[in-house]
Amino acid sequence: MTLAQLINVLYSIVDRIYIGHIPHTSAEALTGIGLALPIITIITAFANLFGMGGAPLCSIARGGHEEKKAQCIMGNSFSMLLLCGSILMLGCLAFKRPLLYLFGASDATFPYADAYLTIYLFGTIFVMISLGMNNFINSQGFGRIGMLTVLLGAVLNIILDPILIFGFHMGVRGAAVATVISQGASALWVLKFLTGEKAILKLNKEAMRLNLKLIREIVLLGMAGFIMYITNGTVQIVCNAMLSRYGGDAYVGIMTVINSVREIITMPVTGLTSGAQPVIGYNYGAKCYARVKAAVKFMAGSCMIFTVLMWAVLFFEPRFFLQLFTSEPELIQKGIPAMRIYFCGIFMMALQFSGQSTYQALNLPKPAIFFSLFRKIVIVVPLTILLPMIGNLGTNGVFLAEPISNAVGGTASFVTMLIMVWPTLKKTSA
Repeated sequence: MTLAQLINVLYSIVDRIYIGHIPHTSAEALTGIGLALPIITIITAFANLFGMGGAPLCSIARGGHEEKKAQCIMGNSFSMLLLCGSILMLGCLAFKRPLLYLFGASDATFPYADAYLTIYLFGTIFVMISLGMNNFINSQGFGRIGMLTVLLGAVLNIILDPILIFGFHMGVRGAAVATVISQGASALWVLKFLTGEKAILKLNKEAMRLNLKLIREIVLLGMAGFIMYITNGTVQIVCNAMLSRYGGDAYVGIMTVINSVREIITMPVTGLTSGAQPVIGYNYGAKCYARVKAAVKFMAGSCMIFTVLMWAVLFFEPRFFLQLFTSEPELIQKGIPAMRIYFCGIFMMALQFSGQSTYQALNLPKPAIFFSLFRKIVIVVPLTILLPMIGNLGTNGVFLAEPISNAVGGTASFVTMLIMVWPTLKKTSA
């Protein structure tokens, strides 16, 4: 699952790499894609609401030998993904112009953001199915199949991007078309597996009939992951608006690169924590508490080691990552100090992810939701608005909000998890 998450990054990362090197318009195009990211993040949030909300419940039900309930959970999650995907597509298409200007678009960058987002939105259903339902493949123990889901889409995207962007001279539209085709292929792969013979739990029409009680449980548990992505989208909007105000389009482009690098870091961490959730949930349902503790320790330790290594690489070689996405001298020069500030203390993020994933796996949605809101809404958003005005920090204040939130929010989430959860895992069964 870690490899699958890393591969999944390639969907958007490859788009930005190619777009950042389009001759003559690379800076404006890259900034335009950055302005579309909050809407893409919100779509991802809804996919995770039902995918990450339903999959742990599926694991707990299977651990308790409630196979029929597990199948209904998966079917209801699928129905809600289709319903919400349709509403999101129509709503975003109707209001994309005012939304993009609200997010910090200028007359120079709006055409690029609009061109990319319009095409991307027509593939919303594909995104919802491939991203949301892949959780149920992983929750059944088919990690290799789950990895192949995103590998299929990523490889197609890598092949199609240069052909459509440069070969057919489609620019940002080519990147969007490549993404939609790739997500469509992944969605078909997921549906083929979940309706095939190898799946332990299969999609069927009876299980897709909406059950309000199950939907409530799915939404409640998935709310933490949903809020995490929604608040990420909110932070992206606030950051872009403040950077546009204090630094102009160039700094919005730098933030696009920083968001891309952050995805490279967070996706493997998400893979580790997502991979641990079915193990934690299944063993918790089976009352094998020693295994629950072992999974939490491995998850937290692995995430911390990885993020410490990434922090060191980013501190000493920020230019390498910037040059992946742009050849504009201005973006590189201004981006180096910005990246060093933003990613300072990124290793504390591992504690946030580990704490919240444990809450989700053990069906403890309230603390998971609280700490999602606490880090982003209570800490990051106010600091992003206030710090630029203190001591003439300007754009540096925007970038400084992230490391402060990682330190405070990550520590609070993980320590509270140890206090709340650890004492309850006393008994061990075979």
